[in-house]
Amino acid sequence: MLRDSIKAAQISAMKAGDKPRLAAVRLILAKLKDKDIELRTASQLPEDDALVVDVLQKMAKQRRESITLFEQGDRQELADLEKAELAVIEEFLPQQMGEDETKAAIEAIKAELGATSIKDMGKVIAELKARHGTELDMGKASGLVKAALG
Repeated sequence: MLRDSIKAAQISAMKAGDKPRLAAVRLILAKLKDKDIELRTASQLPEDDALVVDVLQKMAKQRRESITLFEQGDRQELADLEKAELAVIEEFLPQQMGEDETKAAIEAIKAELGATSIKDMGKVIAELKARHGTELDMGKASGLVKAALG
């Protein structure tokens, strides 16, 4: 399970004395704890690995946005810190689908659902997320779906 590998990474970073990596791993574990607390009242809990991947994807997206803003603001030292955290976060994310694989998955779902117009975009995206949500950046995928249906 992903959560176990993250905890193991925390222990190995502590033993190695790798403070930047340890800080990033602790940040991931804190976000997971926050999500666990948030879901205490939920009637239906998602599968654990899917939950962890969702949290990691959100964290990665935040880091990418921060890197862009820091570089625009000429704060390279802060951008470098964010890049280091992003590298640790991406270690735990499953391999992402390439653009060609994503387009192929979209075409298969489009044919399966009989989607022809932009009005069907919601159905296609929902199915894409259900099947490949952990392997996709849904922001990029929605643009590809729009292009395929438009």
